[in-house]
Amino acid sequence: MATIHFILQGKGGVGKSLVASMLVQFLRLKIDPELVRCIDTDPVNHTLAGYREFNADILDIMVGDDIDARSFDQLMERIFELPEKAHMVVDNGASSFVPLCSYLVENRAISLLHEEGHQVFMHSIITGGQAITDTLSGLKSLAEHFGTGSNLMVWLNRYFGEIEINGSGFEEFKVYKDYQDKFHSMIEIPHRKQSTFGKDLESLLAEKISFDAAIHSTRPIMERQRIKSWWSAACETMEMAQFV
Repeated sequence: MATIHFILQGKGGVGKSLVASMLVQFLRLKIDPELVRCIDTDPVNHTLAGYREFNADILDIMVGDDIDARSFDQLMERIFELPEKAHMVVDNGASSFVPLCSYLVENRAISLLHEEGHQVFMHSIITGGQAITDTLSGLKSLAEHFGTGSNLMVWLNRYFGEIEINGSGFEEFKVYKDYQDKFHSMIEIPHRKQSTFGKDLESLLAEKISFDAAIHSTRPIMERQRIKSWWSAACETMEMAQFV
């Protein structure tokens, strides 16, 4: 049947929408683009929906000032309407992390998807710097509440600093040792010099255009070369994760 990719992390500003956009673009390279669907459920910032190339749907989950958990019923309906072999990327905001996770657990939604033949991946981002503890907490919550069949994918984002605690890397962290049987694979987001690659990437994300569009644009030659190089490295690490 279809494959569903949930982007889930309770800490904001760590790269969830970047990961969502990377997934969409990589999947469009690997399969028929018409079979790649995406939904933006972030109640605050519709970043993924800002990419016109992706034709992302916006799922309005707010009723007044509160998140209405029943709104996620619409998400499930759209999943069950997917054609054979389609992939859906669901970009979820930090503020709706707990409501969506609670909905999936309480309604046994993941089990239902499996029973209908769908495959599920849960993508969570771990970042260095000040947010490392919060992102590890978000990952631990996912590992505690969802089984091996949820295929947890860990994205390592070193943009804000090295992912280490007291000199130990991620594979030495307690959360990895405790739950490694639930992790499908780890994907390292390419990390390059901030003054060149970093600024190019920031510009690309702000404009909300795809890597392919940027590579074939009228941007300066070396800027296009750096974007091409970064995207090529990103595709290589996603290829190794084997989720397509």
